[in-house]
Amino acid sequence: MTANDMERKIQDRDISLTFAKGMSVLKAFDTSSTHLTLPQIARTTGLDRATTRRLVLTLVHLGYVKQEDRVFSLTPRILVLAGGFLQGRQFGKTIEPVIRSFSNQISEPISMAMVDGDQAVYVAHAGARANSVSIGFTVGSKLSLLSSAIGRALVAGYPDGEAEKLIAAAPLVPFTNATSMDRDAIAADITATAQRGYAYVVGEFEAGVAAVAVPVRPDNAEPSAIGVSGDASRFEDPKVRQNIIETLRECAKVVAELL
Repeated sequence: MTANDMERKIQDRDISLTFAKGMSVLKAFDTSSTHLTLPQIARTTGLDRATTRRLVLTLVHLGYVKQEDRVFSLTPRILVLAGGFLQGRQFGKTIEPVIRSFSNQISEPISMAMVDGDQAVYVAHAGARANSVSIGFTVGSKLSLLSSAIGRALVAGYPDGEAEKLIAAAPLVPFTNATSMDRDAIAADITATAQRGYAYVVGEFEAGVAAVAVPVRPDNAEPSAIGVSGDASRFEDPKVRQNIIETLRECAKVVAELL
């Protein structure tokens, strides 16, 4: 039974709304909002202040959130929630060393992502030995499924029916002046990505940044993708781009066998 099948079978009466609200509080903290007050959390989650206060103080009591005066932030204990997933999939033990090996070959950081709802989320990352542009994302960072190369490579790895659902559901946000807001054009590019085996996006998710990504298609696991991001001017060189694509393809083959 897939995750989507399970979601369809769960009835509303079986869902804990309080737990769901607590999770929405945790999700309110992100890279741009690491320290929040109760009113800010309430606005972000859409919850009333009394409910927000109870949920936040419960998370403080459990050790997932800490309080300094009137400001709240996540604690390292939050990593425990992701630890079971990452350790169970052997990302740190087997996947990241492989990614790092290929990363060193091209002196570029390589990241791996999977679908999380209507977004992509980084599940593994390996930096390169040589100096290169750091885009500032790490494990747990969220990316657009439609405006990033790794997002499009992810969608391209799914069967046609599931890919169409992801394309229809994922939000379109104008991250830069170059961001495509044409869902049909993006769908066509994702189809082309599936055919040619890689996605190439320039400046749509971050201005001045280009990215190349390839799907990872394991036989018995959820699709994922790996990609490289860097200065757009350097990616204009076809030789540089092709070298990255070929390296990512080889890396994807090895990773797929480990999943």
